[in-house]
Amino acid sequence: MFDDSRLDDPAALAGVDDELRLIAGWGAQVRRAGASAQVALAAAADRLSSRPRAVLAAGADGRLLRTVLERACPVPFVAWPHAGLPGWAGPLDLVIVMDPAGRPSPENEAAVLEAARRGCELLVVAPSGSSLARMATGEAVLVPSGSTDPLASSVPVLAALHTLGLGPDVSVEPVAAALDAIAEVCGPASTVDANPAKEVALVLADRVPVLWGGTPLAGRAARRWAEGLRAATGVPALAGSAEQLQPLLRAAPEADLFADPFDDAAGPGPQAPVLVVLDDGEAEDAVRAIGRELRQVADARGVRVHTVTADEGPDVARFASLLSVGRFAAVYLALGQSGS
Repeated sequence: MFDDSRLDDPAALAGVDDELRLIAGWGAQVRRAGASAQVALAAAADRLSSRPRAVLAAGADGRLLRTVLERACPVPFVAWPHAGLPGWAGPLDLVIVMDPAGRPSPENEAAVLEAARRGCELLVVAPSGSSLARMATGEAVLVPSGSTDPLASSVPVLAALHTLGLGPDVSVEPVAAALDAIAEVCGPASTVDANPAKEVALVLADRVPVLWGGTPLAGRAARRWAEGLRAATGVPALAGSAEQLQPLLRAAPEADLFADPFDDAAGPGPQAPVLVVLDDGEAEDAVRAIGRELRQVADARGVRVHTVTADEGPDVARFASLLSVGRFAAVYLALGQSGS
């Protein structure tokens, strides 16, 4: 059973203070990463082509770059999570390798070595002194990561790619300010009735989260929500496309209005799902129509629908806001569960 009183209990909240402080510091991490990258990116501006033949992001931490750039980049953009590089990559192409935490990775190391061997333009984001940073020699552009967080380290890179004409307008300060605003409204001092993250925790209590975002960035946020909820609470949180989620909603167990919730002899019944819609304010009419259909499926099965909206500021700031609400909610959900 979920103990909602713990969400506003100072003693209980003190037990997760370190986790909450870490999330509240995301805005500062973005600023720190921006300051750390500024000098390197400014010095390397004349060494990076404003119009490569293609842009290739290697490694798992390049997924946010792909989400932001795929629709806006004027040249082909490819995310490559495998070792090495695709056969066509060569001197006309820009390879970006993200390793903000400095974790040794055979895939990342192979990408850097192969890019250098083929003469590709190479931009590496990694901590100074890390193994990947030491490999980024010659004409490679090394951007020291001021944060281990992939989002924080991606923002200055996206800003630099915008100046090269390769992506949308992204600036460090609007993203950091959006994260600061979420930290204030979702922090532990904000009570349940005024805290969006605590509200989400109440909505998800004793239910299976089914998460959907209609735009590429909202969809990416939904997947990150699912990862965070599973890691924090062990609940089988699911995120996917509307087509993938509709069968799950149609198969939702019907609520028994006459069931006694205190009848232990009956045993635990199947958990009902709850549909959480992440809305970044960018959905086109076709996407909104898909969202309405998904809600109709949920309504037909009596599945609760909860919407989390972030529709102010540039697109990456809205994505960061959704991500932050989800991470706060995961901590609060785990807190309520731990009191049962």
